[in-house]
Amino acid sequence: MKLPRRTFLHLAAGAAALPAVSRSAWAQPWPSRPIRLVVGFPAGGGADAAARIIANRLSDVWGQQVVIENKGGAGGNIAIDTVAHAAPDGYTILLGVPPLVTNRFLYSSLTYDPVADFTPVSLIGVYGNLLVVPNSSPLKTFPEFLAFAKTNPGKGLRYARCARGSLPFAESWAC
Repeated sequence: MKLPRRTFLHLAAGAAALPAVSRSAWAQPWPSRPIRLVVGFPAGGGADAAARIIANRLSDVWGQQVVIENKGGAGGNIAIDTVAHAAPDGYTILLGVPPLVTNRFLYSSLTYDPVADFTPVSLIGVYGNLLVVPNSSPLKTFPEFLAFAKTNPGKGLRYARCARGSLPFAESWAC
């Protein structure tokens, strides 16, 4: 195939200019340095354990160290805020747990937008909650529990739960 002279000269000029193109314009390999995996709870808990398992595997796959940063406190807001305001370079990741979704309903003002400031990358696991009653209770199913709560408004039901930032405690639930 013969190229017209003008087309050939354009191609040759383009090829000659390639080495002059700045290397910074070329894509850099990722990751080229350690990655931060920020966890909104202190070390030793369930979220921390999950993060350490994930970090070890990601370090193997990516060939770069994944460092866990535990930033407990403020119902996860410290960790979430850290990641929301980190450089958008892909080197800071949040282990997103329920506070990412629930805190916008619990706090009057946040320094981040949980919808606009984050992009989900992967689902790493799910866990459920457990509702139990004493063996002596007449309530044996969740629908029975809800029906009882609805037919006895204001009487309150006692329950215990783990609250953010505290030890488990008991409180009343008025329907």
